[in-house]
Amino acid sequence: MTQPSLPELLHAAVTAVGGTERPGQVAMAEAVAEAIDDGAHLLVQAGTGTGKSLGYLVPALAHGERVVVATATLALQRQLVERDLPRTVEALHPILRRRPEFAMLKGRSNYLCLHRLHEGVPQDEEEGLFDQFEAAAPTSKLGQDLLRLRDWSDETETGDRDDLTPGVSDRAWSQVSVSSRECLGATKCAYGAECFAEAARERAKLAEVIVTNHALLAIDAIEGAPVLPQHEVLIVDEAHELVSRVTGVATGELTPGQVNRAVRRAAKLVNEKAADQLQTAAEGFERLMELALPGRLEEIPEDLGYALMALRDACRTVISAIGSTRDKSVQDEDAVRKQALASVESVHDVAERITHGSEWDVVWYERHEPRGGAAYRHSGASLRVAPMSVSGLLREKLFTDRSVVLTSATLKLGGDFNGVGASLGLGPEGAEGDGLPLWKGVDVGSPFDYPRQGILYVAKHLARPARDGDRKDMLDELTELVQAAGGRTLGLFSSMRAAQLAAEDLRSRIPEYPILLQGEETLGELIKNFAADPRTCLFGTLSLWQGVDVPGPSCQLVVMDKIPFPRPDDPLMSARQKAVEEAGGNGFMAVAATHAALLMAQGAGRLVRASGDRGVVAVLDPRLATARYGSYLKASMPDFWYTTDRNQVRKSLAAIDAAAKQAD
Repeated sequence: MTQPSLPELLHAAVTAVGGTERPGQVAMAEAVAEAIDDGAHLLVQAGTGTGKSLGYLVPALAHGERVVVATATLALQRQLVERDLPRTVEALHPILRRRPEFAMLKGRSNYLCLHRLHEGVPQDEEEGLFDQFEAAAPTSKLGQDLLRLRDWSDETETGDRDDLTPGVSDRAWSQVSVSSRECLGATKCAYGAECFAEAARERAKLAEVIVTNHALLAIDAIEGAPVLPQHEVLIVDEAHELVSRVTGVATGELTPGQVNRAVRRAAKLVNEKAADQLQTAAEGFERLMELALPGRLEEIPEDLGYALMALRDACRTVISAIGSTRDKSVQDEDAVRKQALASVESVHDVAERITHGSEWDVVWYERHEPRGGAAYRHSGASLRVAPMSVSGLLREKLFTDRSVVLTSATLKLGGDFNGVGASLGLGPEGAEGDGLPLWKGVDVGSPFDYPRQGILYVAKHLARPARDGDRKDMLDELTELVQAAGGRTLGLFSSMRAAQLAAEDLRSRIPEYPILLQGEETLGELIKNFAADPRTCLFGTLSLWQGVDVPGPSCQLVVMDKIPFPRPDDPLMSARQKAVEEAGGNGFMAVAATHAALLMAQGAGRLVRASGDRGVVAVLDPRLATARYGSYLKASMPDFWYTTDRNQVRKSLAAIDAAAKQAD
């Protein structure tokens, strides 16, 4: 019997999801199929509207090997598991003559823990456990959330937090979930046979397609014990986020609050000498954290080094003591002991990592303004350690013994894939030798006609922005643009302070246009309200650069206040830039410009989300037109028609606004 052709399979899948077949999607499916057949690695840039998910799912399902799909956002995970995969599997079943199984797998803390729910939560100040349902007032928000969780536990099949709608607070969820370190283990837990997290793992073992997130993929790569089942193909969607997500997982943090919590949890489970040693070490660390100055610690100060070594050694003593001491008077001792051990081990590991002093790690101290009274006086003090780069880790752990496909709408920065490739641990495209994985990049384009649908406007006449300086000329320009567009504006700002200042200023200048500000409501509510009223503007910072999908007339002007370079005092970015320069490279272009290019490409992508969208991306930073790196940044953005003519842009916005009003 002849094998079904890829075009036949793709046509069946696209028809099943009610989509339209596009040349870029076909080109992507062919490239993915070839990479899987050859066991090769592929980077695919596919613009918004290409239909990326079917572009990789169809060839993966057709090949018949086990595949892991990792995404950055919950929205895409849900789309894959609830929409794309069920319809695609059903559409391909008559042609493939098999029905591949698929499953979603997340980290353990995403699932309801039945032991916590029924037996209670280990309490820091006292022995044993307490009933969180009795402790919380039934009329309080926490009490209501906990009662909802108890009712939901009887009806849910997955125990997955994301299946609970509406959701509950992080505080409530922490009462009924555990981390992998806190888990008793299925064989030791009275509820092991019914465990939601274990059931998810079992489903994943039997599935041909496992949908997960970047964080779990990172944990699987970093930690010795594998979390994901063995697989032959790895597909990373939203791949522009991968490096930052892996860096986040590989970052350790130490705070006085965290250390004191470990002290309280361990105190009743170890001998007095071990408890006193940890208490003394915690007090010494806390005193130094009150004195420390923010910034990178290229060398650990002597007194801080001694405090960290004392903390590490005290944790070691407590870990040994917890393992050898038993106290039957403690209610549900195993659970209490496991949580205490998890807290102490976490403190030990970070203290050990910082005192070890790897040249590949960056250590820095952060202090934020306290959030409240005396109970929170140390809430903003933290010591953090992160890898200088995760490229070596990704090269070693990701691109070995499997075919890897990475895809996003923004992988080609400055005209090629090499910048993103380098961040992933790959050499130049097509290069072989020195243990570097061989890969190729493919840009399948976009179904949108960017030069006809959008304008890239750079306000070349404005003054060059100074750090934290007054930008009255920028606010004047922003006001005129919003008025010309009739609202309909998504404002992307380089800092929350800049977004707040702009919102306050425009609310007083043009009160007829409602200005929504990130942080004043949940992000979901803000986007919903922004989409509902075309006269509305939405201002915010980082998550808006990548997280807004509002096609149609509500978003016809996207404004960037300035090029989003990392802050000069960002410890990790400045350390990475310095390392590139010491190796003979251009640190600014490799780190700062690449960071800005990725964000600008993502930000500009908010404008055109459908074939009928029209509008302007306005960059209120003259450096995009005047600086040498400007051409690199522009080459990373969609190919909009480019201008610095402010009068022409106002006329174009007014015409787009008039057309939108007429259509309404």
